Amino acid sequence: MAARRLAFNTLSGWVADDHAAALAAYAATADLLDGSWPRPGKGAARDFFERNFSPVLIGDPPALVTGYYEPEVAGELARTGNFRHPLHGRPALIGSGPWFTRAEIVAGDLLAGHELVWLESAVEAFLAQVQGSVRVRMPDGSVRRFGFAGRNGHPYRSIGVELVRQGEIAESAMSAAAIRAWCLARPEAVTNLLNHNPSYVFFRPLDLPEDGGPLGTMGRQVTAGRSLAVDPDHIPLGAPVWAEAGDIRALIIAQDTGSAIRGPQRGDIFCGSGDDAGRRAGAMRLGGRLVTLLPHELAARVAP
Repeated sequence: MAARRLAFNTLSGWVADDHAAALAAYAATADLLDGSWPRPGKGAARDFFERNFSPVLIGDPPALVTGYYEPEVAGELARTGNFRHPLHGRPALIGSGPWFTRAEIVAGDLLAGHELVWLESAVEAFLAQVQGSVRVRMPDGSVRRFGFAGRNGHPYRSIGVELVRQGEIAESAMSAAAIRAWCLARPEAVTNLLNHNPSYVFFRPLDLPEDGGPLGTMGRQVTAGRSLAVDPDHIPLGAPVWAEAGDIRALIIAQDTGSAIRGPQRGDIFCGSGDDAGRRAGAMRLGGRLVTLLPHELAARVAP
């Protein structure tokens, strides 16, 4: 894998970024890193990064930078006439290998008894699985949060890509909103479409402050605009990553992963919670480059 060190003055927009915001996000998971990674201390945030890290371009641009978010949907803890589509907890009997596919789980009701919460729409339940987290607003106005608890071991396949392949939606018009609209217009075809993706995600209840993001792979809450899902085979979790993608020029911290995030120039930015964040995430599909900031000794090994 090609890797080369860069100078900070070659990073477009570096000086103008809010380094204090990036440092706060880095500090949220810094204690989980080994001793070779610097710990935040007193002093200017930009100086902390420039003094302790070397920028390394891993892999070849262009990058693919997308966005993800935490949906907020209505739901109930018990099944009712309007709320008939569950999110499930992880069954204890699942081992390390592939389990049943989505189609088999749904057709056989194989997760009966593992329902955590009920939603109005199969599509919203599916999209919650794609995002890996969800806020569910109860009839009394309270919010319950649910996060990723595992998957059935089958690979993720995009229903958006499938709709484009079938000629149902133009690639330039593809978004979560477009998928919702297609499903509303074709209710008889929804089950087959969702079953195109054999992957099935399980959830667990989370007790988190309402004003923070969901839990990332590192077990800490992610930060809107400052947390990035990466491929940990190429970018270490906890590492700062400089993103130059579209209009974005920002230092973002690698604190999450995703089944569709593969390769050193692939990133998924957490955009926040709710519908507005969902629209921003759905519209984000950017080129550019991702530059990983590594401690000097590690950078020298990765890019001699």
